[in-house]
Amino acid sequence: MDGPSIAPLTGAEASTEGAPISRIVTEVAATFPGERISLGEMSEAFGDRAFGLLILLLLLPSLLPGMATVFGTPLLLLGAQMGLGRRVPKLPAFMARQSIKRTDLLRLAGASSKWLWRIEQYVRPRPGPFASPFGDKLFGWLTVYVAIMLILPGPGTNGPPAFGNIVMALGLVEHDSRTIGWGVALTVLGCAFATGVLGVLAWVGIKALGLVL
Repeated sequence: MDGPSIAPLTGAEASTEGAPISRIVTEVAATFPGERISLGEMSEAFGDRAFGLLILLLLLPSLLPGMATVFGTPLLLLGAQMGLGRRVPKLPAFMARQSIKRTDLLRLAGASSKWLWRIEQYVRPRPGPFASPFGDKLFGWLTVYVAIMLILPGPGTNGPPAFGNIVMALGLVEHDSRTIGWGVALTVLGCAFATGVLGVLAWVGIKALGLVL
């Protein structure tokens, strides 16, 4: 289903510049009064924050059981684009048309506002090596790895990588090198844990298959 045409968001973008993430999400949702909002619409509405905010929005539901695989493919594409040095996301038509209910987007912002508010007290623009083109590429390839962990089935392997990626995304949105750095560390640890669990499961499966055969 094609999304509605996108009107310029000059006023909305100006009013949300530098605002807390939860407020940005709420105002963008208010900009589109329809029942559903497509990823393509959100990508254009978020402007230069599109990568960080789209990844953040896709990661939050992935923390719920059974939802990770649904959002793994868009995360994989967005991460690869960042890793290759793109400044703004370019979604293929079939993905740009994917949409989220406006009410769910508002609920997501409302449910996340408390912990987002607490984190955002410590997140602010800080220059540094991670708030740079190098940092963007590192963020992108780590997001690709997280997406693979989300796509692959495994007990308890979704939350740790996704949490670190969320922290990275918060830092990216606010151009905060320190927060991105903490997110990188958490993501690496989370991915190492998930990879270890999947490796053990694969080893057990191979052993079990050998016993059967």
